[in-house]
Amino acid sequence: MVNCVVRNWQGEEVGETTLELRVAKEENASHIVHRALTRQLNNARQGNACTKTRSEVRGGGRKPWRQKGTGRARAGSIRSPLWRGGGVIFGPKPRDFEVKMNKKERRLALRTAFQSRTEDIIVVEEFAEQFPRPKSKELLSAIARWGIEPDTKVLLILPEPQLNVYLSGRNIELVNVILATSLNVYDVLAADKIIVTSTAIAKIQEIYGE
Repeated sequence: MVNCVVRNWQGEEVGETTLELRVAKEENASHIVHRALTRQLNNARQGNACTKTRSEVRGGGRKPWRQKGTGRARAGSIRSPLWRGGGVIFGPKPRDFEVKMNKKERRLALRTAFQSRTEDIIVVEEFAEQFPRPKSKELLSAIARWGIEPDTKVLLILPEPQLNVYLSGRNIELVNVILATSLNVYDVLAADKIIVTSTAIAKIQEIYGE
């Protein structure tokens, strides 16, 4: 169990909340998180790169010149991989990069990754009412009040869709806004700081805290 300070919109400490997730054993933690991360990155690959072999390239059906007597090297097709415009040797073909991992393992890896970032987690009160309309400048000012330096990659976790907050964060290069229900290992590990609302913390523990 980890105690986290809760800050309000002005950046003042107004209380505490607890984060308690069942995580992997210390000796297995890095391995299972690494497996989940490589799975996510591999599954995001399209795998649709495709090159043509000599049998698939258009043309080249006729022998370009006779076998002997020309003084040139023997050639059977103008679509040989040795020729310009010819086929490709051992080139990429469409393939599926999908890596499978049990659901229980995936959730354990996510809990482990999230709780390992407790030193970088900043818990704040709900602030959706501060955005009657999208305003990136206001969100940047709030992030600074919460003690985050400029040029810091920030992951902002919301409990539910909040359109104006999302639109405000979408326009900031180093801010990534996701929902608590869309938590994933890559985003958790890639961010320098994680801002999560107190309601989102409760939702994360409810959904993933098995």
